[in-house]
Amino acid sequence: MRTRYSFPRRRPFARAAFVLAAAALATTASGISSAGFAQAAPRETIAAISPSLVAGRGAELGIVEQEAENAATNGTILPFSTSAYTLAGEASGRQAVSLAPGQYVAFTLTRPANAITIRYSIPDAPTGGGIDAPLTVGVGENRDGNANGQGNAQQKTITLTSKYSYLYNQYPFTNDPTAGLLHPDWWITECSCVPAYTFPPPPPITKPFRPMHFYDEQRVLLHHTYKPGEVVRLTAPARSNAAWTVIDLVDFQDVARPARQPDNSVSVTDFGADPRGIRDSADAFDLAIREAKDSGETVFVPAGTFQVNRHILVDDVTVEGAGSWWSIVKGHQVTLGTPAPDGSVHTGVGFYGKYAADGSSHNVKLSNFAIEGDVRERIDTDQVNGVGGALNDSTIDGLYIHHTKVGVWLDGPMNNVTVKNTVIADQIADGINFHQGVTNSTVLNSLIRNTADDGLAMWSQVGGQPGIEDAHNVFDHNTVQIPSLANGIAIYGGRDNTVSNNIVADPVREGSGLHAGSRFGSTPFAGYLRFTNNTTVRAGSFELNWHIGLGAIWLFALEGSLTASIEVTGDNFLQNTYNAILIVSDWPVKDLYRITNVHFQDIHVDGTGTSVVSARAAGSAAFKNVVARNVGAVGINNCGSFHFTPARSEFSVIDLGGNTGGGTTGPWLAPWELPNTITCNDRPPVVPPPPPSGW
Repeated sequence: MRTRYSFPRRRPFARAAFVLAAAALATTASGISSAGFAQAAPRETIAAISPSLVAGRGAELGIVEQEAENAATNGTILPFSTSAYTLAGEASGRQAVSLAPGQYVAFTLTRPANAITIRYSIPDAPTGGGIDAPLTVGVGENRDGNANGQGNAQQKTITLTSKYSYLYNQYPFTNDPTAGLLHPDWWITECSCVPAYTFPPPPPITKPFRPMHFYDEQRVLLHHTYKPGEVVRLTAPARSNAAWTVIDLVDFQDVARPARQPDNSVSVTDFGADPRGIRDSADAFDLAIREAKDSGETVFVPAGTFQVNRHILVDDVTVEGAGSWWSIVKGHQVTLGTPAPDGSVHTGVGFYGKYAADGSSHNVKLSNFAIEGDVRERIDTDQVNGVGGALNDSTIDGLYIHHTKVGVWLDGPMNNVTVKNTVIADQIADGINFHQGVTNSTVLNSLIRNTADDGLAMWSQVGGQPGIEDAHNVFDHNTVQIPSLANGIAIYGGRDNTVSNNIVADPVREGSGLHAGSRFGSTPFAGYLRFTNNTTVRAGSFELNWHIGLGAIWLFALEGSLTASIEVTGDNFLQNTYNAILIVSDWPVKDLYRITNVHFQDIHVDGTGTSVVSARAAGSAAFKNVVARNVGAVGINNCGSFHFTPARSEFSVIDLGGNTGGGTTGPWLAPWELPNTITCNDRPPVVPPPPPSGW
């Protein structure tokens, strides 16, 4: 697993359970008062915007999203904020609803539904480790005509938890809100210093230090299928032990009944697996897999919850469930007596192929079940991922992966794996990572939400062996939401890879919607890298080390130049917090590395807090048919490599025509800016962009 830098934060707070309630939850003069609030009409969204703005892009999984801030509530709507370390900043759409005990939020169904997924946050315990708290789910007719669900006939109380939320401090983070600096020898922006080497010593940090990863989600099956117009009401009970319950969104689904056992299959229950989840069923899974391989049959996981507390090794086998809402493989994290050869100090539930060094696995098919892990802390050496190892000529289809470290982490060299129709949520690190020599592989039609590192990544890490490039891979028609750290989709080196037709929304800190970086020991980019027909929404977070805003797309030369063909075509960058496009090299290497051979074509930019393009590197890029509006600063913020010589900037803009629109300073691409006029404002003022609208 890769190493990251120190991550400064902007505003510490004193106690997670109390100051968070006062600071992050309080309405302001510019906020929205909650008293008597009711929605005008039920409203479906995708990434908190109108589905019409992202038509044909992202995952289609039969999920209907409704944001809490658009629902009827007597709670408090958190004001819009993109700031890290806040509940609003980590919410979908950068808003959510806070419920005090006794308050509710009510959603009117727009389509039939028998299942919901609730994205929520409740306080941490004062010394960490989380708390449990109740939430009442009521469903029924809208009897009083006020869309608040007062007359709900069916009610049940579920238990929410914050045991899998709340990370603090510096990388790789801690669950302890009382901890001092993990790395006192690292730079932090709170004191603009390196505390261990600063004299006189800086004031003590405020604890908890840099809280993040506030949210979790819970899936709930309803009593039966409810009709459009009926109301789902979520209520924090009057006697709740949680000072507040924040509801971000609810996903509604009409889930099919459990699938029957297929022909030519063996059930794990035939070998002693316990569908009640009381006994450990790992050995029964192994026996079923062995029998299925010998007989050429499928392994079937019927409806039930099966306790599995270690890896299940899969090779040349099909493991199929009755549906990810029904067949649940759930485990406890187990501390190992001695570290494993791979450095793991824990194990837990996961389906693993053989590692490449052991011959890899082939012809594995995993489908239609859930993997529920028990990972609460980030230990990069731990192999506690949902799916891992090396899987050649394999398919992962229709899984739900929750509370593991990484949903799917595949270590090459390996070839031809497809991940599709899968939901990965609430991870301590990445959602999916193709690591080191994964080729001809695809992630398709999947939803990745609330990771604490990159949502989707290809990482061509140099490994001293042939075939370490990620090559000829595709990330297509996926939806990536709210990575609380790093990027929505990131490509680190590799050859001839494509990122297409995805939606990426709301990256929180140290990351962008789309990223290509020569970093983390990656191979040089080669051939082409294509970003085609993607949409980013509210992307480009604040880089706390550099003190600048990132772009919705971010090209970064840290360990080498970017000279391969980078083709950005047909993408829409919407409501960009800072820049739409950032092209940058790190300061110590700005005179060593360049970014060239970059092509932008048929791009829509709707709203930038600052510029359309921020160039902070030597090199060049070509632009054709890039249309922008609601631009908050000069269209091109051209700093080059910061030498400011009479020869002008070291970065050149190539105008191929059709570049129109602009904002506060006129056309975004004006003749006077070409080809390399210095327009550098290192930290321009930010004009908050409006929500996006149709073109």
